[in-house]
Amino acid sequence: MPRLDRSFHAEGVVLRHNDWGEADRILVVYSREMGKLRVIAKGVRKIRSRKAGHLEPFTRVHLYLARGRDFPIVTQAETVEAYQAIREDLLRTGYAAYVVELLDRFTYEEGSTPLLYSLLTDTLARLAREPEPWLVVRYAEIQMLDLVGYRPELFHCVNCQREIKAEAQFFSNLAGGILCPTCGAGQLAARPVSMLALKFMRHFQRSNYLEASRARIAPPVMLEMETLLNSYITFLLERNLNTPAFLREVRHPYGQAEEQAEGGDGG
Repeated sequence: MPRLDRSFHAEGVVLRHNDWGEADRILVVYSREMGKLRVIAKGVRKIRSRKAGHLEPFTRVHLYLARGRDFPIVTQAETVEAYQAIREDLLRTGYAAYVVELLDRFTYEEGSTPLLYSLLTDTLARLAREPEPWLVVRYAEIQMLDLVGYRPELFHCVNCQREIKAEAQFFSNLAGGILCPTCGAGQLAARPVSMLALKFMRHFQRSNYLEASRARIAPPVMLEMETLLNSYITFLLERNLNTPAFLREVRHPYGQAEEQAEGGDGG
């Protein structure tokens, strides 16, 4: 972290926190000015703390900070946006938790990335207001992969470099993108991907959110896209994320599609 003045301020989103000592918390914040940083909120776990309500996960907050021995110390906190609609809906809470976990896993304390901060705050705002949170999160995933340097190749075969045609293809986590039917056939590490799933992923990758939000995607294709992206992200991170399991527990609209994908016929 660059040298800081004795006191400074930053706007950021709280990604997570951990208890520290008897009454303090260490917060991981993704800030607009400095990227990801750790700060300490002293006394925030006390009943009378005025800062506690401003420092919950996925709250957008303005922080006033003082340099401390180990971490910057929060001297004052003011909520910019609490995204209350997210907190009032368990499914939206799960999706928001997934987005902040994804950003947390893909970033380090190494300076500001304003486009990532904008993507994070835009995504939380969309989760609070849009009727289809699934689309919001899939769009955020694909855009985030681009910004952190893991943009999957969806337009040309990663092996032979030929332009992908409108037909079923294969996706390779190891190669980082699409394999044409000729190159993908027989490769155990490559998974089939349907023409429709590829079409919508390409659309999300090259479109702004307004354009992407007009997509109408059938539940089986939604499930295919989600499964493929989750597999790719897990491969990149070399570990499973915590939030997808929680989402599967609370997400009802896609339960039937998931059962069918696993072999159920619904009776």
